[in-house]
Amino acid sequence: MNPIQTTHRASIHDRDNFWAAEAREIHWESPFSQVLDFSKPPFAKWFVGGHTNLCFNAVDRWLDKRGDEPALVWVSTEVDQEVTYTTRALYQEVNAVAAMLVEQGVKQGDRVLIYMPMVPEAVFAMLACARLGAIHSVVFGGFASVNLAQRIDDASPKVIICADAGSRAGKVTPYKPLLDKAISLSTRPPEHVIVVNRGLFDYEPVSGRDLDYATLRAKHEGASVPVTWLESSAPSYVLYTSGTTGKPKGVQRDTGGYAVALASSMKRIFNGAPGDTYLCTSDIGWVVGHSYIVYGPLIAGQTTILYEGTPVRPDGGILWSLVERFKVNTMFSAPTAIRVLKKQDPALLKKYDLSTLRALYMAGEPLDEPTAQWIAEGLGKPIIDNYWQTETGWPILAAQPGIAPVPTKFGSPSFPVYGFDVRVLDEQTGQDLGPDQKGVVAIVPPLPPGAMTTIWGDDKRFVETYFTSIPGRQVYSTFDWGLVDDEGYWFILGRTDDVINVAGHRLGTREIEESINSHPAVAECAVVGIADQLKGQVAVGFAVLKDPSQLVDAAASMKLEGAIMKVVDEQLGPVARPARVRFVTTLPKTRSGKVLRRAIVAVCEGRDPGDLTTIEDPSALEQIKDSL
Repeated sequence: MNPIQTTHRASIHDRDNFWAAEAREIHWESPFSQVLDFSKPPFAKWFVGGHTNLCFNAVDRWLDKRGDEPALVWVSTEVDQEVTYTTRALYQEVNAVAAMLVEQGVKQGDRVLIYMPMVPEAVFAMLACARLGAIHSVVFGGFASVNLAQRIDDASPKVIICADAGSRAGKVTPYKPLLDKAISLSTRPPEHVIVVNRGLFDYEPVSGRDLDYATLRAKHEGASVPVTWLESSAPSYVLYTSGTTGKPKGVQRDTGGYAVALASSMKRIFNGAPGDTYLCTSDIGWVVGHSYIVYGPLIAGQTTILYEGTPVRPDGGILWSLVERFKVNTMFSAPTAIRVLKKQDPALLKKYDLSTLRALYMAGEPLDEPTAQWIAEGLGKPIIDNYWQTETGWPILAAQPGIAPVPTKFGSPSFPVYGFDVRVLDEQTGQDLGPDQKGVVAIVPPLPPGAMTTIWGDDKRFVETYFTSIPGRQVYSTFDWGLVDDEGYWFILGRTDDVINVAGHRLGTREIEESINSHPAVAECAVVGIADQLKGQVAVGFAVLKDPSQLVDAAASMKLEGAIMKVVDEQLGPVARPARVRFVTTLPKTRSGKVLRRAIVAVCEGRDPGDLTTIEDPSALEQIKDSL
């Protein structure tokens, strides 16, 4: 048993002592009287009776030690701007926004919806809400009006903070019209909207409702707003899961448990220390952005880089240039970003001084082995795959170099993270499975600190959604397939709804994708199951090539398709061979990098793909259609 597994065992079998020790990583205004209250399973309350505040731990606590050191660095290749905020400057901005909100009547427990791109004002707003004990709900910028209206109705915000517009790959996306329409559709409109005017889109303020951020900011220059100390279990924010249909599902997070989990993970998982610089390329609209752009690095006393831009603008070396310029120690990105870079000049990986970078962490979707190997060889740095969900708030599975360095395996997110009692279970019987047996990845409650505490306003839905799908056991289902090898390394095989049934054979699309991705000509691919009258379903692959110019004619296309199918045959057997492999120049993805597989299936089966407002490039689905 290695030190990571020993630590994990202690966290499960001696929870109170383990987490009491981890809780010393943050400031408590008043101590907790009980580490864990699990009297009403599956609901867990951590650090009962203790009072703390996320904003204080992220900002105020570091004023004496790091007041003049950089806390937040904003770099935008979209508008060619760059601003560095010291801890003291960040404190001043957050207090000014907190004063703005107080003026609008916002108090503890009120909701504030934030509809913003990757700009500093979004971070100020999040921290200001935390300072007041208000519950923020960040909605990914660019969400369509209907989706936004659903979230407004569910959260019932007192105030909404938005920007006039965002920009992506040089293309401006107006936010204000989308918000105005959403509010007109809403049954619970806010009293006020505070607008950050970036000068990207001309808009008409709504009289009596809309307020100008800059005007309010000037009015509250130099404000000092007292910290509201919250009982540990008080909600800190609500984050709606992407892709939700019908009534949105608001993941509710606590305050004390979240602060402890993040502070602990910054040391144990990310191997960091105060004064480090952290670059996460996610978006504040997603959980990774909440945990590891805003709260985690700042709570750990680190400089966090807020990047507005793409991995290829102005060129495919932009991320590595940021590492060099700001002496980044830890970087966190998504496999999709790296797959995009596989199509760029590989010399860009060697152009910059990356000597300060200790490791590149990857999460957000499965990291296939070919992509992991490519970037590891290109950078000469450890690649640390980690697996988690919006619901858990921080990694479930990961190598944990802050505990001990251990060898990693490409394609594996390594070991369970302390606090998560993770199992592989038989979906039919609920029994624990042994090494190399495929089953559903589940967590035996209590969920650890930092994980969701319930669904906003709907405890019953929380239980029914997450804790009832495994027969005979009240365990949290991740709805992912996985297995553990005989050395204890974990592998995630894809969503339970990504398993297809071909002539009675159950196949995971993730496994087929990994096989196709291993062909040297392929940059990335997506495999989906399409309805078939004879076989029930057949697998169809859509591949993006590193060099599309090799498809000079139909004969070349068929030859390459045959070669790719031969690779699948050899690795997985003929039963897993896709019916076809089609070639496209891009896959339909959300702006967070998730492939819209259900939309691909709908197009292939001639059905309406549904709402596509979060799609990065709408033409990608047209390519799918044309390739058929």
